[in-house]
Amino acid sequence: MEQPALFEVTPHWTVSDLTRHLRQMLESDPDLQAVWVQGEISNLSRPSSGHVYFTLKDSSAALRCVIWKKDAARLRFEPADGMSVEVHGSISVYEAGGQYQLYADSLLPLGEGALYAEFLRLKTLLEAEGLFDPARKRPIPERPGRIGIVTSPTGAALRDMLNTLRRRYPLAEVILAPAPVQGDEAPPALAAALRSLNLSAAPDVILLGRGGGSIEDLWAFNDERVVRAVTESRAPVITGVGHETDFTLADFAADLRAPTPTAAAELATSVTVQDLRATLADSARTLADAMYDLIGQQRANLDGSLASLQFFTPMRRVQSERQRVDELSRRELSAQAHRLDLEAARLKGLEEHLLALSPLAVLGRGYAVVTKAERVVISRSQVREGDGIHVRVKDGEFDARVSGG
Repeated sequence: MEQPALFEVTPHWTVSDLTRHLRQMLESDPDLQAVWVQGEISNLSRPSSGHVYFTLKDSSAALRCVIWKKDAARLRFEPADGMSVEVHGSISVYEAGGQYQLYADSLLPLGEGALYAEFLRLKTLLEAEGLFDPARKRPIPERPGRIGIVTSPTGAALRDMLNTLRRRYPLAEVILAPAPVQGDEAPPALAAALRSLNLSAAPDVILLGRGGGSIEDLWAFNDERVVRAVTESRAPVITGVGHETDFTLADFAADLRAPTPTAAAELATSVTVQDLRATLADSARTLADAMYDLIGQQRANLDGSLASLQFFTPMRRVQSERQRVDELSRRELSAQAHRLDLEAARLKGLEEHLLALSPLAVLGRGYAVVTKAERVVISRSQVREGDGIHVRVKDGEFDARVSGG
């Protein structure tokens, strides 16, 4: 039989186990994983790691806070000691130091936390309706003929946008629909300006913008009426609200979001007048090359047609006939010369034949031709003694007289 212990034994915790247990308890509480805490910043430090460490305090308590580097890079203002802020984050335990602390992911000046919560609520509501769906985004025209601007007529944003449009694309007609950009009257005025601009001017693209400011200053661009007016616009809308780190619900609804008003004007003029000049110069060179090629081709065709035409002209026929006459004349002269040669040869043959038959040819063999009174003496009875006769021999002739017989 076991002897009961004199004292009841309780389990022992190590410091690590207890700290880990407390951390798990805090992290399992959903109310402590997305909290907004108000207080004053003290003991702020920014080591080389990029993280931000500070203490959030009020009149009776203090809370250690840390913002990791990636979240610190998104802060819209520079925190400093003594600044009253609202911090959003989750509660957990830093086990190595044995202290609980707030791991912050957002830091806003005091009073902006409620607005941010409303921003998230509206974003979720409108996103569920499909107003931010990327599939409904429309392309921005490369060469807008008419650009509408909705902004304050007295703000620096208007001047920046006009200067950018004038520098990059002065060919576009710019139409301003003025509206206040902050205050209670701003949301309905901005929505009305967008609608009237679409109806009266039918622009190719609309710029909706204003300069930077706090979340309260930019709140008009988070208003549901403005967001719906952006999605209902016939022309694509480019927003340029605040600075690069500022995001509004109008940015999510717009067809294209720019970080600043100046950038919005640049996105609306993706093709500048310099680009058009370069394109025009290239087109002119291409046109000139094509024109020269066409002229050369047509000149070659014309030369060919001219040659063909000259072949069928009356002068060409005359020249051809002249050549034919010359050829016939040449052939006729050649034939005549040939005939003359033949006749000459034939005559020479007859001459030689006559010579061979001629009595004179006999003279060369020692014979003589005797004539009396131009009659050839072929008989003795034709002459008498004392008659004068004419004797012809091979190399001449002479007179003689008959002396006997």
